[in-house]
Amino acid sequence: MLSDFTDAISPSQEDALLARESSRRLAKFMSTGKPGRSMSFRIQDDGMPEETVSIPVSAFRLLNDILTQMAQGNAVTLIPIHAELTTQQAADILNVSRPFLVEQLDKNLIPHRKVGKHRRVLFQDLMKYKHEIDQHRRAALNELTAQAEELDLGY
Repeated sequence: MLSDFTDAISPSQEDALLARESSRRLAKFMSTGKPGRSMSFRIQDDGMPEETVSIPVSAFRLLNDILTQMAQGNAVTLIPIHAELTTQQAADILNVSRPFLVEQLDKNLIPHRKVGKHRRVLFQDLMKYKHEIDQHRRAALNELTAQAEELDLGY
């Protein structure tokens, strides 16, 4: 369940500034990391000896994405791909109403399972659905743009 994971972290203004600087400095190394390899960091905290930590390049990229979002003042949370969401959590992620989401589930547009009388949606299935509707939206926008250009509407 999603409730087993940590709540979203909303950065303070000080955290956002630090995240911006950290993200900027880490971005220099983004192109040097190859998938399947690791990157190392030196970490030092007050009263503790310095230590070197190696992390996978994929985790390094995720860390940089987190810092970028924090720098923009956005709340951040991590959701494992296998997490099961309630209908309200899924609706919140899609930024739609719960009744609309339930309608999509009833139409079998999003895979789900029932636990008693409650529906549960896998995060990965929700993201697949979101990707599909985003593709449909982009296609519709591209079609509208092409029509506007064809009609010389000046947008």
